[in-house]
Parts: sequence; C-alpha cells; structure tokens
Amino acid sequence: MEQYKQEFIEFMVDCQVLKFGEFTLKSGRKSPFFMNAGAYVTGSQLMRLGEYYAKAIHDKYGDDFDVLFGPAYKGIPISVVTAVAYAKLYGKEVRYCSDRKEEKDHGADKGSFLGTKLQDGDRVIMIEDVTTSGKSMEETVPKVRGAADVEIIGLMVSLNRMEVGLGGEKSALDEIKEKYGFDANAIVSMSDVIEHLYNRPYNGNIIIDDKIKTAIDEYYAEYGVK
Repeated sequence: MEQYKQEFIEFMVDCQVLKFGEFTLKSGRKSPFFMNAGAYVTGSQLMRLGEYYAKAIHDKYGDDFDVLFGPAYKGIPISVVTAVAYAKLYGKEVRYCSDRKEEKDHGADKGSFLGTKLQDGDRVIMIEDVTTSGKSMEETVPKVRGAADVEIIGLMVSLNRMEVGLGGEKSALDEIKEKYGFDANAIVSMSDVIEHLYNRPYNGNIIIDDKIKTAIDEYYAEYGVK
C-alpha cells in the first residue's frame, strides 16, 4: 500500500472522521464503522485533505483534466482544497465547480453553479466524500452533462465502503461506472483500512480489535460485495 494511503487512514482516525462502533446509516443499515467528512474543520486538516485527494487523483487520472466538480454540500470545500493542493503539488491550475441546491436568480454569479462556468470540451473529475448508494450521482451527473458538452473522466471519493449499491449486487462505485460510463475510485478502501489497522497499535491503541473485526466481517457477510 502506498505511503500516502497509510497516512490518510491514520489521518481519518486522528480527525475522528472514521469511527468504529455501532452506527445507523441513512439507508437504515446498522454499520460497525462510520465516516463523516464534516469532521474536517480546521485549516491544517483541510489542507492535508486536499493533498491526499490531489495525490490520489494524480495517481488514478493523471493531469489531463480541467475541472474538479464537488456536489453540494460536502463536495464544495473538498473540490476547493483539492484544486489548491493540485496547484501546489503539481503546478497545474485546475478550476473548481459545484452545484447549488437552490438556484440563485440575481448577481453576477446567478444560476445553478458555484465557481467556474462549465465549458464545451472541459474534462471533469467528480469529487465527493463517500458514496454508499450512488444516489448523489443520480442528481449531479445530469446537471454537469446538461450544462455543457463536457467529458466526465471519473469520480474520486475518500473511502470505498465496499458494500452493495442500489442494485443490491455490485458496489456503488461499480454501479456508477456501469451506469454513467466513467471510472469511480477511492483514496482508500475498507480492505486497506482493515489491513493497516487490524490488531496494529496506533498511538497506543488498537483501533480495530478482534471484536470490531468480527462485526465488520458480519456486516460484509450481509451487505458486502460478493
């Protein structure tokens, strides 16, 4: 596993973005782990988050793209800090764009989007915190493709939860790829997290012990990708 991926897993734990215990998800599933990107709140945390996204995007997609699109709401700050990090790490200027939940009908920036205006020929990378069911893409992809003649290169999320999406057979990321025709990737997967943290001391604690590992195994027996 690449060094930046190991660091990102520890970073999520340090920021209390990735937690282990008992959680009820929006889907109603009872999960032994939970990720909340809203817990990134400080300047240094957001700076590092953008750098991890930039490194993962550079690894998976290279530099041949123009726009980072972050769906409202959590995708907005992620797209901004990743654009900043991309300029810092790779010397490439990329534009950011996000959608609005409510269309603005006044001012110079009125309309359905924040940031740059999408233009014909733009190559776009979608960027999100996590995709459990793929529902957000159902709302966002038509907006992006309807705004201009753009090409969506792919999607990058923080964590691949590795569980079945809306169809009940494939992962949400695989469903997105099949439905919309672009790649969907994550900085790390839950298998990476387990590999790095299971029964391994971190800051004097065992983050994933045998009890939590058993709960994760049982969760994936029910909801995991076969």
